[in-house]
Amino acid sequence: MVRRPSASVAVRNRAILVRIQAIKSDHPFWGYRRIWAHLRFVDTLDVNKKRIYRLMQMHRLLATQTTHGVPRTSLRPKPRAERPNQWWGIDMTKVMTETGWCYLVIVLDWYTKQIVGHHCGKIAASREWLSALERGVDRQFPHGVKDRNLHLMSDNGSQPTSVKFMTACGYLGIVQAFTSYNNPKGNADDRREWWNHTERMMRTIKEELLWLREWQSPFEVTAAMTDWIERYNETYLHSALKYRTPNQAEVTYNLGHETLFKSA
Repeated sequence: MVRRPSASVAVRNRAILVRIQAIKSDHPFWGYRRIWAHLRFVDTLDVNKKRIYRLMQMHRLLATQTTHGVPRTSLRPKPRAERPNQWWGIDMTKVMTETGWCYLVIVLDWYTKQIVGHHCGKIAASREWLSALERGVDRQFPHGVKDRNLHLMSDNGSQPTSVKFMTACGYLGIVQAFTSYNNPKGNADDRREWWNHTERMMRTIKEELLWLREWQSPFEVTAAMTDWIERYNETYLHSALKYRTPNQAEVTYNLGHETLFKSA
């Protein structure tokens, strides 16, 4: 015998479902865990994950799972960020607009998950990568980055391995590190690790912004990307951060340590 919910529970389920559908319309790639986190910590609804999963399953709102091939792995241990501004990752993606490709470079703090720097434009040269990096340095280290033990992880592409880029990192005192040649996805998502990787952040940007609309020009992408990053740093909840936002994670760390790794 199928046990039907009481009238009060059914009414509450309908109200929750309406909110779930509204969130999914804005974030079509979100799964039930992130939907639950938004309802619990943003909307402050007292709901559990099982209910959200059940409602989304009943109404075919669950995210489609993507199956990936077995990744090649490296014997070299992966770095782990233990504080803000210790390990940054830098990477690039591109999106087609009506006037041609637009290239997006981001710089991600692995500890706080903050996007600390970015650059959008029609060109994907080393100077564009440097522009994103310098933006992050200016944001996080307004009094200088030398002797701050900042490491920067990237792939082995032509931009981060260029003489211009490597010379600039050396001048700034930033220690470069590279994913190994036999592990091209070493910068990507690995569910066995607690820290978020730069390529996983790129996927979030694609799912949350770039794939959701047609773009007219790189100028439009640049404006939208700047707004999105500001909102992301301020409002995006991460389970690895105990459902805090990137900005909250930085503030929480700094409040708990006498030595601030971000200059005042």
